[in-house]
Formats: sequence, structure tokens, C-alpha cells
Amino acid sequence: MNRKCRVLAFAVLLGSLTTAFADWPGFRGPHQDGVSTERGLPVTWSAKENVVWKTKLPGPGLSSPIVWGDRVFLTCYTGYGVGKEGDLKDLRRHLLCLDRKSGAVVWRKEVAAKLPETEYNQYMRQHGYASGTPATDGERVYVFFGRTGVLAFDLDGKQVWHTEVGTILNSWGSASSPVVYGDLLLVNATVESGALVALDRRSGKVVWRAKGIRDCWSTPLLVALPGGKHEVVLSSPDTLEGYDPENGKKLWECEGPPGATASSTPVAWDGVVYAMGGGFSGRLFVAVRAGGRGDVTKTHVLWKRKTGAAHTAPILHDGRLYWIGGTACCLKAATGEIVYEKRLFEARQQYSSPILADGRIYVFTRQGGAYVLAAGDKFEQLAHNDLGDASDFSASPAVSGGQLFIRSNTYAYCLGKKQ
Repeated sequence: MNRKCRVLAFAVLLGSLTTAFADWPGFRGPHQDGVSTERGLPVTWSAKENVVWKTKLPGPGLSSPIVWGDRVFLTCYTGYGVGKEGDLKDLRRHLLCLDRKSGAVVWRKEVAAKLPETEYNQYMRQHGYASGTPATDGERVYVFFGRTGVLAFDLDGKQVWHTEVGTILNSWGSASSPVVYGDLLLVNATVESGALVALDRRSGKVVWRAKGIRDCWSTPLLVALPGGKHEVVLSSPDTLEGYDPENGKKLWECEGPPGATASSTPVAWDGVVYAMGGGFSGRLFVAVRAGGRGDVTKTHVLWKRKTGAAHTAPILHDGRLYWIGGTACCLKAATGEIVYEKRLFEARQQYSSPILADGRIYVFTRQGGAYVLAAGDKFEQLAHNDLGDASDFSASPAVSGGQLFIRSNTYAYCLGKKQ
């Protein structure tokens, strides 16, 4: 079976499994858009209401939980940068597997950091050493730990392979999440080696490496094109770039959101990529039709709008784009026209990207609780919930089986009704 056939067969298998088991296999869910077809999620919760389970974690982290079948996977770190800085040689990263019904720890794998590692500085205090969300294909769980490398474990916790993808240090550390594409695992290793890297998901061997990309922390986005082909799009400083996921060949680029710390992951629908971001020079939201060749700034950019969030990812649903970065904003996807803007909280209080399910938008703040908003042309706040956990909520939620799975720096939670 050639690669194209294997990719299509795997996509069909993955799609059927995620539908059957309501899985959330990677950052922002099965379609990388933060949108779920689940119904019956809770609107309100507290420390005592709609908490199915609460599990103490070994250490902090910003990675989002993922769900596959009866398992929940997430990462954290210990030994350094927790309270007092400590000694870098004691830094350990952990992959945890929790039972989705009870929250009990099924297994836990510890990975020593490859030294030297970025020291705990003013930037690392913002997110730490476990920010990339795991990914799974139902056979293995994949984690990306920066200079320490990419590791694959089977669902029982046995390490299958380990591949290093770069040795460069960056004062902001690592944060991007790996993405499964057919037989490949796509890894944004720009911080570690200035490259987008594709690994064989079974062996960990490097299949291709696209070099010369500036440091960025966004997760690679798979974009479906007419005719069944795909592109992988990466949001880097001032630029959006499209690559062939089969061989790593650069296909196109265009002007993108400004700023040297590109970390917002785009979304796509019907062959159009929607990306936002920015820094001290301002914010920008841009819509670009994929499928071009070369510099497509003048030919494929559909609209630009001076708005958006720097770190969180947007949601696209029913012809509307939603972003929340302190301000809740709704735009028309076709034109970029702003439908509403509403200030909710201080933007510095948010790293978590929102998700949408059952006509509602769920967004968690770092220490200010979680908001539930109605999706639509009119701003409507349905709830403001607080779990009584004073630690940092910077991870994005996962959705599975009518339940929300979220983690703070201290605990993992399952919210909703018991099953």
C-alpha cells in the first residue's frame, strides 16, 4: 500500500474511532479547531457541583489533557522551576495516564531532561517545562519535550522510541504540540532547530525536515484542500507558511500576524486559513486561501483585521470566528467584519484557548475562573464558574462523552455528570 493510500486508510480509521469513542486525541481536538459535536456538557460548576473527579498532579504544566477511550493523558514536570528553582539536573517531565471514570493514575512515566536546558527565568515562569499537549493515534501516545526530544509510548506506558529534533536553547523554552498525520508525526521544532520535522510515527525516524523557519510556538495545522490533498500550515513571526506534509516542500508564504513570539495556532475551513497574533507592534487577524504557490500575499489574502489575541487560538463555527484574549470577540468569517466585542477580564490572565460545544463557548482564565458564553451574533454570558483552585489554569479543555477535562498547575478535573 502506497503512502497516500495508507494516509487515507488511517484517516478513515481515526475518524471512525474518534466518533465511536468521542475521543479528543490532540491539541484542540480531532479536527484541530476546538469544536466538539458533544451535547450535555455542564454550564455551571463549582468545587462541589458537577465535579466527577479531581486528581492531584505530581507537578505543574500547561499541556492540555487528551482523551482516548477510557484513558486521559497529560504531562507535567517536577524537580526544578517548582517553587524554588532548584537544580536543573533534577528536572523531570512526566507523562500521566488517568482512568477517565475515576481520575485514578493508571501509570506514570518519568523522563529526565537533556542538559543544558533553559534556566527558570522571567519567561519560563509564564509556562514552565511541560507546555506541549500529547497526541495519540490509538496505538501510541506522543510527547514533545523540546531539546529532550520526542517520545512515543504505547497505551500501557512502555516507551517505544525516542528521537531528538534539535539542540538550540531559547529563553522562552518549548511549547508546540505534535500532530498525527497518517504515518507521520509533525513536530514544530523551530525553537530547537529552526525546522518543521516529520517523523515516522512507528519508528521515530526523521522522514523530512523543512529548514529555515524562525522560532515560533504555534502547533502545525493540517488544512484539507479540494480533491483530498492536505497542506500543513505554520504561523511564524510575521509570516504564514504552507508545506506539503508528504515531503516537507515549501509551497507558499504570505504576510501574517506581526510579533516575534508567534504562538497562536490558526484554524481552517473550506480551504481557508484564519490566523491571528501580534505583539507590541499591534494585533492582526488574517484570512488566507490555501493552495497557492510562492508569495501569495497579493493573491490569496481574503481580508485583514487589526484585532486578535497573541497566544490563544480562535474558534470557527457557523460562519463566525470567535477569539477571546481578555476581550470576547465575534467576527464574520467571510469578511472579517466585527459582530461584537466585550471586555471580560485582563488579557494577561489567559493562555487557555476556548472550545465550543452544544452552542456554547467555554474559556478558562489563569486565576479568574471560567466563562461560558452563548455562541451567536449576540454576546451572552451564561455562567462564570470557579473551582476554588487558586493555582494556574492555562491549559485548554478537552471534551469527551458529555464531559469537560481540564487541568490546573495542581489538579486534573473531570466536569459534568457521572457516567
